[in-house]
Amino acid sequence: MPQTWTLNAARLAAACLLWLMAALPLQAQSIIRDAEIERGLRELAAPILAQAGLPRSIRIIVINDQSLNAFVADARHIFIHSGLLMRMEDPAELQAVLAHEAAHIANGHFATRATNARNAGRGAGFGLLLALAAASAGSGEAAVGLAMGTQSAAQRNYLAHTRAEEAAADQSALRYMIEAGIDPTAMSRVLDLFRGQEALSAGRQDPYIRSHPLTRDRVRAVEAFAIGRGGNVIGAEPTLEASYWFARTTGKLSAFLQNPRQTLRQVRGRDDEISIMRRAIALHRAARSDEALTDMARLLALRPSDPFYTELRAQILFESRDFAAAAQAYGQAVALAPREPQILAGHGRALLALDTSSSNSSALSVLQEAYARDPLDPRMLRDLALAYARGGQNGQASAVTAERYALLRQFDTAAVHARRAIGLLPQGSPGYRRSQDILAAAESGN
Repeated sequence: MPQTWTLNAARLAAACLLWLMAALPLQAQSIIRDAEIERGLRELAAPILAQAGLPRSIRIIVINDQSLNAFVADARHIFIHSGLLMRMEDPAELQAVLAHEAAHIANGHFATRATNARNAGRGAGFGLLLALAAASAGSGEAAVGLAMGTQSAAQRNYLAHTRAEEAAADQSALRYMIEAGIDPTAMSRVLDLFRGQEALSAGRQDPYIRSHPLTRDRVRAVEAFAIGRGGNVIGAEPTLEASYWFARTTGKLSAFLQNPRQTLRQVRGRDDEISIMRRAIALHRAARSDEALTDMARLLALRPSDPFYTELRAQILFESRDFAAAAQAYGQAVALAPREPQILAGHGRALLALDTSSSNSSALSVLQEAYARDPLDPRMLRDLALAYARGGQNGQASAVTAERYALLRQFDTAAVHARRAIGLLPQGSPGYRRSQDILAAAESGN
């Protein structure tokens, strides 16, 4: 079931969430949601988190931004820009990034920065990403801390790391890598990506440079620690599992983000599993879906019980408007991975597209399950609202629509739907309370 808050904490957190989102520019960064990519990142992070004493439940969230950056906002989330992720050349480099950010969590640095920001009267948050992290954790207090400012100077102040924090995070991260059998010199290779940027003007630097002090002394310290304590781990080859998930994660991400022609050139003449997957995506994006489905058949012959390849085939069918086949394929993916909210959401979407009495009823049940597992997906919220409306539950439809528009920062529209939900739902019901929270937040943010 979703996290429940006390009414006062929920209203306060929701007000902070909306207030923060109001200050974001229209071109605010978007979050990339994909069950397969998120699974790959979890697999790569698992040995690091284990050595850091952190739970595997920490979420690694990809931001669709070509700049180079990674950061933490609370104890439950690591954010990494797609630009940085795509610059990683091997699993150890990506694991070095994750280890450094995990060290900030394990060492409590995010809490220190938030406290310092509050004491200084400066902003501790920077909009949707941080507010969503606090809201999804069910923490009204955290949302208050994040709501103290939204200007760019406040963003830098919150995310700024002291040199002492960086040194501690570097050493902790290197220790995690060594203990996990991961080549620690990968961290030096990652830092080399940023070395040339230190001489650039602030406006031309990637965000990581503006928030993480990168000096020659820091790079030398990393190299000395890695060489001095790395022992036999230096130069260690990545495990087969790490190499596989790295290739699969970055391969899928690049196939969806770069020009399809570029992907097709890169995989020409190659018939390994990852190349077949990337070619199928590129062919589909190039409006050659029949060829894409042929490649998907080959891929599923290699891994017939893979829920993510089954989901990808379902997505191609759905976007090719073969809704019946898509619904069947999504159902197969759900059977293989019944706890994946994004696969559930895709299944519900395909059932809605069939638009029969039975499919709409099934869609509502599936989408309610997806909502229970991940309530912060605007596309799923849109589909859930449609399912409620088709089932005659207009109050619930309005409540969910209000949540969706709140997440999208369209506050006036969110307030309209929240008022409608309050007028239709039983007083004190969950949807009624959530709509009150959204309305209070929207009104306080205007």
